[in-house]
Amino acid sequence: MHAFDYLPPAFPGSAVVFASPHSGRDYPAEFLAATVLDHRSLRSSEDAFVDMFLRAAPDAGAPVLTGRVPRAYVDFNRAASELDPALIAGVSSRGLNPRISSGLGVIPRVVAGGRAIYRGKITNSEATRRLQFYWQPYHDKLTELLGIQRAQFGRAILLDMHSMPRDAVSMSGQHTSLRPDIVLGDRFGAAAHAEITEAVARVFSDAGLRVARNSPFAGAYIAQRYGMPSIRQHAIQIEIDRSLYMDERRIEPRPDFAQFQSLMDGIVRNLARIGRAESGAMPLAAE
Repeated sequence: MHAFDYLPPAFPGSAVVFASPHSGRDYPAEFLAATVLDHRSLRSSEDAFVDMFLRAAPDAGAPVLTGRVPRAYVDFNRAASELDPALIAGVSSRGLNPRISSGLGVIPRVVAGGRAIYRGKITNSEATRRLQFYWQPYHDKLTELLGIQRAQFGRAILLDMHSMPRDAVSMSGQHTSLRPDIVLGDRFGAAAHAEITEAVARVFSDAGLRVARNSPFAGAYIAQRYGMPSIRQHAIQIEIDRSLYMDERRIEPRPDFAQFQSLMDGIVRNLARIGRAESGAMPLAAE
């Protein structure tokens, strides 16, 4: 089983890289045999269907990287060092952070709602295997793509696509009438220059969607690791309200899913335009 799917651009036309690390839905048989949860409960951790919103990117000149294995199996948006001693045998309890303590390390212990995935612990060798065969290849490919973009365009813009439960925004204290449809996380400017975040926000707002920034999601490991404006490499985490396009309880597309997908086609094309070559960028090599 592969770690990711990669869609190359039809032509090298944008410094943007689109990624969806949490939309993977290839559940290994041994994982399904080991879990105490049913399939729908496992899927509650997915950014279900987000990869389907990126279909317009290649024809707009931007590459797409999507995870294939599910987040409940290995989380690409965590550091490889974020190992949970409550789940993985032989792991030290030193250096815990709130994500690990809550069961959401790189090998998750729980899914949405804090429901335990396993009856007991898994072996350290199993955790290492998942990191070696899935986590590492995904990040190797993402690193490669961002390097290609910087070489061709003089900069790289990673748009890391996610989805958020509607309740997550409600619990953040947002008034219902002001609840955002989209939350952009640039780690309060540390992961991307303000003008790029503003341009991304404008694309969504021009499409009729309400946009918030950094609350309640400021950007996790991927934004932190790859957002390096000092070398002209920017990263923005984009959270989309799941209730706009899916039945969250059933994890099924809404009847009007196709309309929202078409809306996202236009948004993705406009996001890719943000990454068009700047003056002074390196020229593109002939094929």
